[in-house]
Amino acid sequence: MTCSNYFAVDLGATSGRTILATFDGQKINMRELTRFPNPMIPMGGHLYWDLPFLYNEVLNGLKKASAEGIAIDSIGIDTWGCDFAFFGADGQILGPPHCYRDPHTAGAQEKFFEKMPAKEVYERTGIQFMDFNSLFQLDTLKRNGCSSLEAADKILFIPDALIYMLTGTAICEYTIASTSQMLNPMTGDLDLGILEALGLPREKFGKMTLPGTVAGRLTEQVQEATGMGAVPVVAVAGHDTGSAVAAVPAEDPEYAYLSCGTWSLLGIESSEAIITEDSFKENFTNEGGIEGTTRFLKNICGLWLLEQSRKEFKDAPASVGELVALCEESSYEGLINPDAPCFAAPASMTASIKEYCISTGQAAPETPGDFCRCIFRSLAFRYRQVMERLGGMCGFPIKKLHVIGGGSQNRFLMQYAANALNMPVVCGPVEGTALGNALMQLKASGRADSLKRMREISAASVNLVTYLPVNADDWDDEYRRFLINR
Repeated sequence: MTCSNYFAVDLGATSGRTILATFDGQKINMRELTRFPNPMIPMGGHLYWDLPFLYNEVLNGLKKASAEGIAIDSIGIDTWGCDFAFFGADGQILGPPHCYRDPHTAGAQEKFFEKMPAKEVYERTGIQFMDFNSLFQLDTLKRNGCSSLEAADKILFIPDALIYMLTGTAICEYTIASTSQMLNPMTGDLDLGILEALGLPREKFGKMTLPGTVAGRLTEQVQEATGMGAVPVVAVAGHDTGSAVAAVPAEDPEYAYLSCGTWSLLGIESSEAIITEDSFKENFTNEGGIEGTTRFLKNICGLWLLEQSRKEFKDAPASVGELVALCEESSYEGLINPDAPCFAAPASMTASIKEYCISTGQAAPETPGDFCRCIFRSLAFRYRQVMERLGGMCGFPIKKLHVIGGGSQNRFLMQYAANALNMPVVCGPVEGTALGNALMQLKASGRADSLKRMREISAASVNLVTYLPVNADDWDDEYRRFLINR
């Protein structure tokens, strides 16, 4: 089989990349073409994204591929969730998009619940409640008389906005729309009752589009600017977690996945949304997946704890690998609840961890190794706690945890997770999001005819590492102490 090339745009909330994914008929090899920052812009009392900058970086990646003489079969874009851009009737962008970390949505949930109760919102969408969900962003902008919203002819989520800028086609990709808390998983479209409460017509949003659909082709202007031809742009799983889960190399359905990075996203794939009294109380979320699946999951604080603590360590190793290895030198036994509000955005993460431990009758960590051991063990027990609740709602026994993302390389956290969960933990792919993006393009091209085939290709493309539980009975005792100290 002739090799085929796919151009994957993977945009995170701090940086972005363009990646060349080459399929040889059996596996996908990936190479980073460009990398660039994605800084938040503080302006006029708000936080914004520089969408034209991101668009231009996509063009730069295409230019590089063109300069290397690479024939691109298709293009796919995945990004973080919830945020969106406004476009006028003439196709022009109406100002920079607001960033989900903009503080203007503080208290926004309560204001919207005056129009529609929280329980009804959850029953319509199955999405967890967070201030920065698109629903609350739009309601805030509406209440504040945002001029860009008032003038908007189109409201497009970030990956859809970039597709529009590249092709002139306005879509509303299913997985990214599901993060908005405006999509009804039963109807498969934006919920008209919620849109009515917002005072926004359905027509302002693009056509609902399932992942794996060709959205359009590069405009003549983009072709001229990049040296590319009329390359098709595929609506992949536009939400980065949706793309990452598409790359999970699972062999059977009785598994859970953990997307492990700054956030830890722990969940299952379900054939339908799970919207119950328990899922509402536990604030579990139902996000759109591929091939009609639903990603039923819980957001957990992840390696944010380490990332912020690391900035404060003195005389600690510069590399993350060496820092993590300090766990071997520590015997610290303290535990924290990683999702405690005090860890969301503290002035000092290490001070917050110390204060938490002291307030719960535990010794405070002192060395970088103590902090690492505390964080990793606490995350492992939090995974177990969420997994127990997940298992009570999903309807099947979870036998294995697949871990994707950069955190899967943290051997201490992965071994601790296997011990705490008392089940195998299979790690990889590390670059799950970009690989899932490429796999969806592969499916759109007809070179992979099913999710099963996509996952076979994923497994062939990466080196998987499996961790088996050790001393699980001892970890059971520690887990009970975690529950007391949380």
